[in-house]
Amino acid sequence: MNMIASSGQLRASYIRWALFLVPAIVLLGILSGQFADSGLGNPWFAALTKPSIYPPPAMFGIVWTVLYALMGFALAMVITARGARGRGAAVIAFVVQLALNLALSPVFFAAHQLTWALVLLCAIDLAVIVTIVLFWRVRAFAAILLLPYLAWILFATYLNYEFRASNPALDGVNVSGAVQRYEF
Repeated sequence: MNMIASSGQLRASYIRWALFLVPAIVLLGILSGQFADSGLGNPWFAALTKPSIYPPPAMFGIVWTVLYALMGFALAMVITARGARGRGAAVIAFVVQLALNLALSPVFFAAHQLTWALVLLCAIDLAVIVTIVLFWRVRAFAAILLLPYLAWILFATYLNYEFRASNPALDGVNVSGAVQRYEF
């Protein structure tokens, strides 16, 4: 019995993992955003003063979908690197950074916490850097696939900082969007 897998078997394993992980991670990202009522339809977010560097709103859905897909492909590469030193630590680091990432929309959009979202983003920045370093040790190309994600999350950190600076009175404030009626 031969214990070494053929290149075809390795490729098939990667494809199976990618076919599972890419849609799963994209779906988790979508569910996080849906749960938090993220986007312009959120009355609290609509009330925020947008920084000058705020990109067009349609860009967020496109960018996050691409980034989540890249994350899924990168994770599939690491998971299928059987026998690679550090693979377990790399997968754990990925899961931690993904959990932090998925918590961001509820903290920012649902809880309206600009300050805590900024703290969370700094933690995500660090977790993504650790994940990239650990992925690099297992599969360099998997780490390279995470570089656009790192760039975007660093931009998101700066953007959140600008939101916080421009909207200190709305940090943690609940804005329902309901019409208020006053009688004289």
